[in-house]
Amino acid sequence: MCGAGPRPRKLTNAMKLRGLIIAIVVLAGLTGALYWSNHHKPAETSESSASTSPKVLSLKQEDISGIDLKKKGGEELVLSRDATGKWQIIAPKPLPVEQATVSPMLSTLSSLNSDRLVEEKAGNLGPYGLADPVLEAGITEKNNLTHKLLLGDDTPTGNAVYAKLEGDPRVFTIPSYSKTSLDKGVNDLRDKRLLTVDSEKISKVEVVTKKQTIEFGRNKDSWQIVKPRPARADGLQVDDLVRTLTDARMDLSASDDAKKIASAFASGAPVATAKVTDTSGTQELQVRKNKDDYYAKSSAVEGVFKVPSSLGKGLDKGLEDFRNKKLFDFGFSDPNKLEMHDGAKSYFLTRNGADWWNESGKKMDVSSVSSLLDKLRDLSADKFPDTGFTTPQITLSATSNDGKRVEKVMISKSGENYVAKRENEPSLYQLDAKAVGELVKSAEEMKPAAAAPSK
Repeated sequence: MCGAGPRPRKLTNAMKLRGLIIAIVVLAGLTGALYWSNHHKPAETSESSASTSPKVLSLKQEDISGIDLKKKGGEELVLSRDATGKWQIIAPKPLPVEQATVSPMLSTLSSLNSDRLVEEKAGNLGPYGLADPVLEAGITEKNNLTHKLLLGDDTPTGNAVYAKLEGDPRVFTIPSYSKTSLDKGVNDLRDKRLLTVDSEKISKVEVVTKKQTIEFGRNKDSWQIVKPRPARADGLQVDDLVRTLTDARMDLSASDDAKKIASAFASGAPVATAKVTDTSGTQELQVRKNKDDYYAKSSAVEGVFKVPSSLGKGLDKGLEDFRNKKLFDFGFSDPNKLEMHDGAKSYFLTRNGADWWNESGKKMDVSSVSSLLDKLRDLSADKFPDTGFTTPQITLSATSNDGKRVEKVMISKSGENYVAKRENEPSLYQLDAKAVGELVKSAEEMKPAAAAPSK
């Protein structure tokens, strides 16, 4: 019994030694494998990383002369660039194009990058939705070279689309926004303007309503009212009218069909008819209201369209809305000379640079003169009466624009208010008595500049 004790202890030590040797061998093997893995990557992996996102198309935008879009289940849309460089819709029917809407398409087609290369030689296009593409984009270049881009299903993540070029066995994914820039219809691209005149070359605008006819004429950069009688126009108001007309767009989002819209226009109440003339001729726009909706028909575009209410409201204005209510036109620039007579009191002022001088050669306090000028700038009519001007009580003369413009205004008392008249103009301007009183007070409160401190 005693002789058997030490033997198990020898076996245990041997087993420990053998386990240690095995662990060392395994660790050495793993270390070698890891080293080899880090320093000997497969050649195909390196090649794949270099070609994961190749360019699909690389064209010059200016060389693209035609685009043919075929949407699954939709009508074919054909665009062509004419000799002047402008795009036109050829099919499904000839229509002018809003040129800016084509730019994103040209940008996408001329430089289309993929997200990644999915398959080098795709044998079956069905899984990608490319056997029956969702969208086909045909591109024609000036040299008649053509390309056809096929777009299929969205990727499982939803942020990319499967794509390929016809004749190229490769399948790519491209960003979803690239598809969005190409997935356009007629209503997305057509010129939606109801008037196609050049806003910079408009010379005449006529607005006819039930109550009146107003005609505006442009002389260089200023507007004048021609009808119903000559009068000064508020340039900002007329510019706003012109902007309303030239920005008028057809509302193609309306769910009503063309026949229903045409019927609503025919039975609607006339709001206004606008005639706009530029160097190319005159275009006419009729606007009518039916219930709460507005509809328009233009001589420049075939059909009748629903339009925003802002167009109808912008035309529904009276003559006085466009009258220039200001008595003086020198605006924010200071005049060169100013003369004012109020009964026995007279004021003569001349500007030299930033300084003002009176008729005696005394330098005037700038702030007190500025107060008078502000009152002159603010002198505005609250009405345009036909009568009421009598013997002038106050006469004003302002010379501005380096002596090129001389404005003379005469003001007479009329009841509790005042009526003013500009020299050589028939229009009368009713002025609030308070405004005239403040003008007189500002003139009386002008004072010489403070004497310079002695040294």
